[in-house]
Amino acid sequence: MNNQKITPCLWVERDAKAVAEYYLSIFKDGKLKDYRLFENMPNADGTGNDGSFETAVMELAGIEFSILAAGPMFKFNEAISLVINCKDQNEVDYYWESLTSDGGEEGPCGWCKDKYGLSWQVVPVEYFELIHSSDSAVRRKAIMNTFKQKKLILSELK
Repeated sequence: MNNQKITPCLWVERDAKAVAEYYLSIFKDGKLKDYRLFENMPNADGTGNDGSFETAVMELAGIEFSILAAGPMFKFNEAISLVINCKDQNEVDYYWESLTSDGGEEGPCGWCKDKYGLSWQVVPVEYFELIHSSDSAVRRKAIMNTFKQKKLILSELK
């Protein structure tokens, strides 16, 4: 049983298991916890047949996510993003490349989208130290250089 109070649910068009497997290929410490296919489901009023949908539950970096594959009615947008706190530039590079390849896309200021359109912020943890520095010159340089970058390059933010 999950002890997590809030579980994000990711709505995708189809193939919940393939979506989970995609994220599990990137986040190596994850696991698929459940997969279900619901076929020949009745309409909301109890008559007829609406078709089928799938669900999956995966755990990534200790956080459980539900995946609902139930058609094209809803799409991801930048109003929600997931932040990956990276220990160093190598980790930033790994997640950036993994998420933007195979149909993903780069965005500004450390933001990108994966091939499903989910927005991510790939950020070295040292970045937060720079933008919260008590030295206003350090803060300003980090923030101004952030606006010039797609993938964050820590050495250029310092």
